[in-house]
Amino acid sequence: MNLAQLGATQIVAQVMGGRNLNQALAEHLRRHAELTPQQRAIVQDLSYGTLRFYGQLAAMLAPLLHKPLKDERLRFLLLVALFQLQYSKSASHAVVDHAVRAARELSPAASGLVNAVLRNFLRQREMLLATAAKSESSRYSYPQWWIDQLRSQYGARADAVLLAGNQHPPMTLRVNQRRTTPADYLARLAHHGIEASLIEPDAILLARPVGVDKLPGFFDGEVSVQDAGAQYAAPLLDAHTGMRVLDACAAPGGKSAHLLELADIQLTALDLDAERLQRVDENLRRLQLSANLKVGDAAHPADWWDGVPFDRILADVPCSATGVVRRHPDIKWLRRPADIAGFARQQAQILEALWHLLASGGKLLYATCSVMGEENRQVVQDFLRQHVDAHELPLRPDLPESGQLLPGDRHDGFFYALLQKSV
Repeated sequence: MNLAQLGATQIVAQVMGGRNLNQALAEHLRRHAELTPQQRAIVQDLSYGTLRFYGQLAAMLAPLLHKPLKDERLRFLLLVALFQLQYSKSASHAVVDHAVRAARELSPAASGLVNAVLRNFLRQREMLLATAAKSESSRYSYPQWWIDQLRSQYGARADAVLLAGNQHPPMTLRVNQRRTTPADYLARLAHHGIEASLIEPDAILLARPVGVDKLPGFFDGEVSVQDAGAQYAAPLLDAHTGMRVLDACAAPGGKSAHLLELADIQLTALDLDAERLQRVDENLRRLQLSANLKVGDAAHPADWWDGVPFDRILADVPCSATGVVRRHPDIKWLRRPADIAGFARQQAQILEALWHLLASGGKLLYATCSVMGEENRQVVQDFLRQHVDAHELPLRPDLPESGQLLPGDRHDGFFYALLQKSV
């Protein structure tokens, strides 16, 4: 376990220094190919969990330290161990013992300090939890500006949004109805001992996450992993056979694939990042689907557009990703208040550029995985005020009229607005 603790310590330290969690974790696992699958999973769980509850853990650690640590790595090791003691099922004595061994790897003289701090936590746990709960930032484990912004938008509902962001995310599948049916696939899952339920026409919610290698037919393209909230996008765009369709920010390709599963369309999948576009290609190949893949900036179509209008455009624009924070807990600590306004400016620029590519009578679906109104409803309202040839269409009756989906048991947080260009 001490190897996993050390690995998580390094990853959390890098993230709090400004690095993306996925990149830090992937690089660590590449450098340590000797780790067993179980050890790799533990490193990931400890890294995600520590960052998910970082605010609370840091608030509990502070009174246990009588003076600042000279070696910052020890602080991150202690935070990882505190996460284990508070949230994991590991035996307390084993967590402490392995943390002491890990400390010796970092600074031999610090093992006694680590032992004392963790044992003091076990003795004072209830008091430390109560003290941490007095501050909203440590109680919810979010920066205070984030909490304040959600409260200003959602009032009493903000608590549920904050708490949902600290839960383990659901694992949801999208059935490729070109290959099988949801009923048949549910039966196959049951045959393999995987408990699941149908929550949307194509969406299957697993009772417990499993590796994709355990999913029957996954590598044959019968099913994909995609959040139920993200699965609304393709049906909402209402693309029909023969239409020219643009997925303007396509990577990693889940929505592109869903569009192709629903209709025989001429799809252009665009992304600024060539490496991420490769993931779109890999996903489409697994599903035995094809699209015209283009590397390009959605905000600057003159560099890649052929001049022929699109009947449908999916603008799943770059955003703060505040609606999927439970899948990316590093976002809480890497985002800054000014980032929201920055994303809003970028989103408005993309929306303006793409509108000129849309055919008369065509539809554009504006989408984000954000819960911040400045990136969502405000961008759409500003755009509608500036374009007399644009009007907003209603979404499905079972979706919020505002277009804002909040994270919950079945899906992450998303925003959708369906716009149509006048004929």
